[in-house]
Amino acid sequence: MAVIETNQLSKEYNTSRITNQKVRALNNFTFDVNQGEIFGLLGPNGAGKTTLIKILLAITFPTSGTAKVFGLDSRNYKWKNKVGYLPENHKFPNYLSGEQVLSYYGKLSGMKHDETLKKKISELLEVMGLTQWRKTKIKKYSKGMMQKLGLAQSMINDPDLIFLDEPTDGVDPIGRKEIRDILIGMKEKGKTIFLNSHLLSEVEMICDRVAILNKGDLIKEGNVDDLTRAEEIYIVETIEPIDIETKGKILGLDTNAGIGENEVHSEAGIEKLNRIIDTLRASNLKIKTVTQKTNTLEELFINVIKKDNVS
Repeated sequence: MAVIETNQLSKEYNTSRITNQKVRALNNFTFDVNQGEIFGLLGPNGAGKTTLIKILLAITFPTSGTAKVFGLDSRNYKWKNKVGYLPENHKFPNYLSGEQVLSYYGKLSGMKHDETLKKKISELLEVMGLTQWRKTKIKKYSKGMMQKLGLAQSMINDPDLIFLDEPTDGVDPIGRKEIRDILIGMKEKGKTIFLNSHLLSEVEMICDRVAILNKGDLIKEGNVDDLTRAEEIYIVETIEPIDIETKGKILGLDTNAGIGENEVHSEAGIEKLNRIIDTLRASNLKIKTVTQKTNTLEELFINVIKKDNVS
């Protein structure tokens, strides 16, 4: 079941009232997010990520196309009590304690100030490892503690869908591991997590699927494992240096091959790999090793953005 659905979603902003010039932040964006998955939204600065989140949260509205949350138009506020949100660079009043922050946001989300809210606050502080600092003013909290408190705030109303904007930004490796474990635990409870992050190694570890945006366009979307496997690179290493004539023959087979003194890097698939190996052998070059390398999500991201920028 799709928790988020968009169809041909576009958004334009006026850049000048005098000339009526416009810039398009999203171009016919269509995708969905399924219940119970961790979905990663990736893209360079200015790609349209923030605009998309604002449309989904009904902070701004699309120029054309549709966006649905829990089957309802994103502008229909009936779904809002099912959603939690952690914005980037969130700020809480620093004269409040962690416990008071959660109490405030619990009441803001419509919860009554009773034992149910108190129990929920205690549970979240325990999950986040903040119990011993519940009475401490948050001005004394570290960056990692503030991120965990923000995550707790996004979960105070027990939402089914949680939007997280850079949840591990500025957090040390131990804190990032703790937050990863919390997010995986939420997924195991059937929660859906929509994650926006620049830390692609973190995204690769926890996300089921990702979408890559660039200049308002969706340029790649799918399962993380499938996307990284699709970018497999074969490396053929020779004992002797590869001569110029043989290099020319290899480039005739694969124009994008990377050829070093003793190595050939090819992304052209197994059939062309075999032809490259045959070419090397025909030139009496002995093969030392043939290895297969799968791109990381970060390498995939850099490659597709570069290709899109020159297209």
